[in-house]
Amino acid sequence: MAADIEPTAKKTSEDRSPARRTGARAGGRKALKPLRSIAIFGAVGALVAGIALPAFATSKPTEAAPTTLQQLAAVDAQSLVVASQATAAPLSRGTFTATTPEEIEKKKAEEAAAARAAAAASTASARFNTSGYALVSPGSGEVRYPLPGGSYTQGRTIGGGHNGADMLAPAMTPIYATAAGVVRASAESIGGYGVCVMIDSVVGGQQVQSTYGHMTYGTRQVAAGQTVAAGQLIGFVGSTGRSTANHLHFEVWINGGMVEPYSWLAANAG
Repeated sequence: MAADIEPTAKKTSEDRSPARRTGARAGGRKALKPLRSIAIFGAVGALVAGIALPAFATSKPTEAAPTTLQQLAAVDAQSLVVASQATAAPLSRGTFTATTPEEIEKKKAEEAAAARAAAAASTASARFNTSGYALVSPGSGEVRYPLPGGSYTQGRTIGGGHNGADMLAPAMTPIYATAAGVVRASAESIGGYGVCVMIDSVVGGQQVQSTYGHMTYGTRQVAAGQTVAAGQLIGFVGSTGRSTANHLHFEVWINGGMVEPYSWLAANAG
């Protein structure tokens, strides 16, 4: 038993000797050196990744993004630079108006009627020729009958909202100025008168206004502002405006008051 224990005890004492302990510490230090180097290299790598790489990234130019058509259009678009002293024009709300559907339809109807009248006038003017008509009415004096004698029959006269005399005559019967004066209005459409001429005259010192309505489209022979003589040809009988048959609607106003045309003509026309 003693022989078996002794070698074990001897080995233990050898292991505890100072030389063996020093060798063990030296071996441990040698083992730690690679680990320390790895740690150092790791720290240096972390510094490079944290400092050098971001700096390099910021210094590296970035690639431009593809330019879109919208961006090109925005660059090419014109711009307006307004000076700081510029001011907006004052807004007047009183200038705005509202248009109702009824007003729009009425305007469209008026435009359509004017277009039809212009077309009819153009057609009538193309085929109309006055060479076969007397340019001056027969008779004398400063007042003349607006239609040739025997060419018409008397229709209704003033009263019941009707302001003139209806002289019934065939279409294209010539119409003459009842007195000398200045044409105040001449148009292819004047309200319910249709194609109409209005003349301002002075007869016996009195202001006389005569109106000739429902003429045929395109047959007016005078224009507004024109001076006419008594009995001068001014147009031809038709049925335009608010009319149901060919006739001349003839009105006479003296000093602003309406008079009965048939009796006035009988008393004044020569």
